[in-house]
Amino acid sequence: MTKKEYRVIDLFAGCGGLSLGFQNAGFNVVAAFDNWDEAIEIYQMNFNHPIIKRDLGDTSDLSDMACFAPDIIIGGPPCQDYSSAGHRDEDLGRAKLTIDYATIITTLRPKFFLMENVPNIQKSEKLTQVLNMFHKSGYGISRMVIDASKCGVPQKRRRYIVVGGLGEQEGFLDDLLLAGQTKKSMTMRDYFGDTLGFQYYFRVPRSYSRRGIFSIDEPSMTIRGVDRPIPPGYHGHPNDPSPLTPDIRILTPEERSWVQTFPRTFQWGERSKTNLNQAIGNAVPVKLAEYIAKCLRDYINAKKIN
Repeated sequence: MTKKEYRVIDLFAGCGGLSLGFQNAGFNVVAAFDNWDEAIEIYQMNFNHPIIKRDLGDTSDLSDMACFAPDIIIGGPPCQDYSSAGHRDEDLGRAKLTIDYATIITTLRPKFFLMENVPNIQKSEKLTQVLNMFHKSGYGISRMVIDASKCGVPQKRRRYIVVGGLGEQEGFLDDLLLAGQTKKSMTMRDYFGDTLGFQYYFRVPRSYSRRGIFSIDEPSMTIRGVDRPIPPGYHGHPNDPSPLTPDIRILTPEERSWVQTFPRTFQWGERSKTNLNQAIGNAVPVKLAEYIAKCLRDYINAKKIN
């Protein structure tokens, strides 16, 4: 990849979407950290490096991270307090973890970092606070909303990313991040061909003012951390591409993981459907992570950064 093998640690790693994307792009992921036992178990089944159970809100002693000498830190602090699917209340507690993530970055001072979150974080005072922290610590920042369906993922999933480079110019990665995105969104058929064995499927809408039936000839809607069976009260929507027929069903957890671009060889183990769906829905799509990682890799190689 480069003359120097960049060492990466993944914070709030979950089941490993970011880790796998960066690994696929040629980076050396040396450790991960999370605090949810279910996600840690899944991660351990799929990676050879350690994942450490840790309260990432405790930044008083970071020696357990510093010992891995990370050149790059990646992570997506929990987004529920900013998410349209969550409560959108910054004072609920989890939003503080965004500040804690920035504290870790500005203390350990890796050469580069990635922070991933939902677009609603742009309305947050916490974002202003962490960007100030990054700038005061000498980081140039590239930040933008990216639609995963323009980056090799068959899913409409918009995410706000912040990539920082120590001593880099503001917007240093913008051109590369924009250049590789496709004009057309990737559909389910683009990604899977006819291997799924169905044309239409159901995704429970948040309200009956929205449609519930989707075609594989469009991107999937965002894979959420919860899923429910088809409600008996659903009587169709004008924008449904098909009437609700007996063969139309919701996606299985395994299919949901494929839409998140996890490989079919990825192991999930035996666990409740609730926990499995949460782990899958909370993950960063692997191909989105890989896209961002390749942009950073190409920037490093072009500058011949050691």
